[in-house]
Amino acid sequence: MIDPASTQTAPPAQAPERDVVLSVRDVTVGFGDTLVLKDLDLDVYRGEILGFVGGSGTGKSVLMRAILGLTPRRAGTIEVLGIDLDKADDEERTHVERNWGVLFQQGALFSSLNVRQNIQVPMREHLSLSERLMDELALFKLDLVGLPRDAAEKFPSELSGGMIKRASLARALVLDPEIVFLDEPTSGLDPIAAAAFDDLTIKLRDTLGLTVYMVTHDLDSLHSTCDRIAVLAEKRVLTTGTIDEMLAFDHPWVQSYFNGVRGARRAGQERPDGGRSGA
Repeated sequence: MIDPASTQTAPPAQAPERDVVLSVRDVTVGFGDTLVLKDLDLDVYRGEILGFVGGSGTGKSVLMRAILGLTPRRAGTIEVLGIDLDKADDEERTHVERNWGVLFQQGALFSSLNVRQNIQVPMREHLSLSERLMDELALFKLDLVGLPRDAAEKFPSELSGGMIKRASLARALVLDPEIVFLDEPTSGLDPIAAAAFDDLTIKLRDTLGLTVYMVTHDLDSLHSTCDRIAVLAEKRVLTTGTIDEMLAFDHPWVQSYFNGVRGARRAGQERPDGGRSGA
């Protein structure tokens, strides 16, 4: 006689929980009487490239600066690598800061320092290394981001926009961080340079195991680079998901952004291999 229990279908295996490296809960940020963010929640998972989008003035860069501690919060908690930043002691805070790198929108290179010296700034702050070793590490990071070694002795005023972005990225990577914050990394770049930067971002994520938090308005970057997208609207994260989920999400701003004229034009120009048309 067959045991009925032996014929029962085994329950489906549950997908493993993803490792949250950045957790934002109930964050509120304001300036004077104006609230920019209110009760905002967001999780960023290890190894993903998260694209963070929203209308102009909605607070995309404000949230990034709040995470980094550059803009004060009125409420809420932020955990990075499992550490609550409000409760962190000096050692824990230093651990977190050594494990994130930041590329600001305009690069934020020091104009009085050459590229090599700019890249070495975090090393001088957090490490105790010889000048020779710091020089070698700076050159290695230039190689990593695809800049020629002779760029090391140039000053920011001698660099193109794309070179400034890459030099700033080299500085962001100099301490081998786990998380990299990119604020509008392709703004001001021509389509070819922007596509090259997107390709570099993916390569570095895959090679170094980075988690990338990218504030952007670039539809090409969102389509070709990001694993997930978070949409900021109405002072909070309205939705998160893949590009296909964004295209299907029923909200006026989201539909206008992803399915509007530029979105439709991009879909028509996208190459079959998923790359940019260069138009």
